Amino acid sequence: MRQMTSRERFYALLNNMPADRPAVINPVSVATSESVSALGLRFRDVHTDPAKAAALAAYPYEKLGFDSIMPYFSVVAEAAALGAVIDWGDDRTMPSQRSSVFTEPEQVKVPEDFLSRPSIRCVIEAIKTVSSKYGDGPLIIGKALGPWTLCLHCYGMEKTLIATIDDREKLKAMLGALASFTETFARAQLSAGAHMVTIADHSTRNLVGPKVYGDFVKPLHAGLNARFPGSLILHCCGNTEDRVGMFAEAGFPLYHFESSNDISLMIRKAGGMKLTGCVNNPATLLAGGVADVANSVAEIIRRGIDIVSPECAVPMATPNENLMAVACAAKNNLE
Repeated sequence: MRQMTSRERFYALLNNMPADRPAVINPVSVATSESVSALGLRFRDVHTDPAKAAALAAYPYEKLGFDSIMPYFSVVAEAAALGAVIDWGDDRTMPSQRSSVFTEPEQVKVPEDFLSRPSIRCVIEAIKTVSSKYGDGPLIIGKALGPWTLCLHCYGMEKTLIATIDDREKLKAMLGALASFTETFARAQLSAGAHMVTIADHSTRNLVGPKVYGDFVKPLHAGLNARFPGSLILHCCGNTEDRVGMFAEAGFPLYHFESSNDISLMIRKAGGMKLTGCVNNPATLLAGGVADVANSVAEIIRRGIDIVSPECAVPMATPNENLMAVACAAKNNLE
C-alpha cells in the first residue's frame, strides 16, 4: 500500500477502511516544556498569541511524528474570555482557573464579541494559520469545552453536583445555555479549517453516575452531533466503561479514552463508534522509557486501537523522546 498522508490515514481508519499503518493523533494537548524551549517560547504566551500557538501546535506534527495538529493547550480559554481569574502558569505548568463566572442561567449568554476575545481568537487564528501552511497533510483538530465541563468551571463543581439532585431544572437551563458556547466555538474552528473538534466534557464515572449523563448531558451531545455530523471527538477522562455506549448513542464518531478502561470491553460497548487512546500519561509517557512506550503502544494496537493517542493532556515534563516513541511504534506496526 502507498504511503498515506496523515489526514488520509486518519479518515481511512475512522471509517474502518484499510490504512498504511495506525495513526497517532493528539485530540488534546501534547505540549511539553521541551517543545516550548526548542521553539524559544514562553508557555504562558501561547494561550493568547496565535502565531506562537500555531508554532507549538505544529511541533508534534513536524518533529515528533504525530498525524495531527491541535492548538488549544489548556481548559481555560472559554472562562478566560468570560472574565474568570486565570493563573496562566509558567513553562512547567498548565494554566488554572481561580474564579467562577455565572450564578444563574439568565446570565449565560454568548457575548457578541466572544470569538474575538484573546483566548478564543488565539485558537481560531492558529487553526487558520496551520490550515493555510500545511494544506492537506495533517489532520487539524480544534477543541471546545462541552456544556458539562463549562458548568463545572463557570458555575462551580460543588454547585453543579448538588443541582443534579435538588435543582434539576435550573441545572438543565444552565447546561442548555452553556451548550451555545460549545456550538459557537466549535463552529468557528471548523470554519477556520479544523477537520475535527474535540469536545472535552468530563462527565466521568468518578464524578457522576451514568443516569446524570443520560438525563443532563447526552441530549446536548446529541444536539451538537446533529449540528456537526462526523466532526466531533468526545474527550472524557476517567473510567467510562458504564457509559461509553451512551457516548456512541449521542452520535460521536470517535471517543478519546483513558488507560483506566479495559480496551476489549470499551471496543465491545462502543459498537460502531471508533476509539482513540489510551497511552498512559504518568507511568508510561512521563516516568517510563522509550522501550516502555513502544511496548505499550504495540499492545494497544494489538488489542484493537488503530488510532493511538496519549490518554489526556500530557504532563509538561514529558520527554519528547517518549512522544516520538509513540509515533515510531505505530510506524513499526504496518498494516
